[in-house]
Amino acid sequence: MPHYFLGADVGSTKTHVVIADGIGRVLGLGEGGAGNPDNVGYEGLSRTLEIATRSAVQQAGIAIEQIAGAGFGIAGYDFPSDRKPHLEAIATLGLSCPMEVVNDGVNGLLAGATRGFGVNVTAGTSNNCRGRNRQGKEGRIVGNGPLFGEYGGAMEIVQRGLQMVNHAWIKRRPATALTRVYLKAVGARDELDLMEGLSSERYQLPTAAAAQVSEAARAGDGAAEEVMRWAGEELGWLAVSVARQIEMENEEVEIIQSGSVFEAGQVITGPMAEIVLRHCPRAKLIRLHGPPVVGAVLLGMEQADFDGYAVRELMSRTAIEAGE
Repeated sequence: MPHYFLGADVGSTKTHVVIADGIGRVLGLGEGGAGNPDNVGYEGLSRTLEIATRSAVQQAGIAIEQIAGAGFGIAGYDFPSDRKPHLEAIATLGLSCPMEVVNDGVNGLLAGATRGFGVNVTAGTSNNCRGRNRQGKEGRIVGNGPLFGEYGGAMEIVQRGLQMVNHAWIKRRPATALTRVYLKAVGARDELDLMEGLSSERYQLPTAAAAQVSEAARAGDGAAEEVMRWAGEELGWLAVSVARQIEMENEEVEIIQSGSVFEAGQVITGPMAEIVLRHCPRAKLIRLHGPPVVGAVLLGMEQADFDGYAVRELMSRTAIEAGE
């Protein structure tokens, strides 16, 4: 009898649900919008999961009752008190199999580390970092960004870049190519209009502007280079902190880099590696190339006592093909 497993990667802007079989083939991929309950509430989480799951199940050609194990990595699942309402939101799917819910930062760790042990640093809309050692000890950051001094995601890069634009405008530092980037991003006439519009919330800076900050850094703009170095170092400190928590700082700990911000390349991975290797000299930094949702499927497989690591490579490849 074939085995089917479900994995969900639920983020602040998009959601992916995958159905895979025991061979590692991805049979169904469903997509949805934002699912972080901090942003859309638990009803919004349920709705997003229902849309993406229904699509994945239909594409796979199976019934929901045939799923043997399910894993959910959800942005916004931050504290033990979040567990009950998250499980209640998931319950609306009608699953009858064993399941587990974790923070979405765990997805990248399971998808990228050799056996799911090490540290995953996520840099997407914001940032997160989670870790687990072979004995099951877990490590984490708060995962709620600047309020707690945790930086490195697109949101923080854009904010730091704005500070550079302002410092150039008030003549605290030399002119920067970022000024034109930010004016264009919101349609402002000039720096005064930009600052007034942001102060009054007439303008909103898009997190997508982070890609243009990294582009300016690669082109040699001094202010942009400073921003990306700062972001990379901050992400490095997240990795070091969690490696210390799980007592792997002196081991060959795998540090997984997941999320769109790492597409910037050396301008951010270089500074990150400097910090990591200074404090975790045996660390291996690994860029996650497969989709994080594969980690959620592996989590679902764990719940059914099924070792999915032997089929992870095929699952990653077929997940990428399913999304093309």
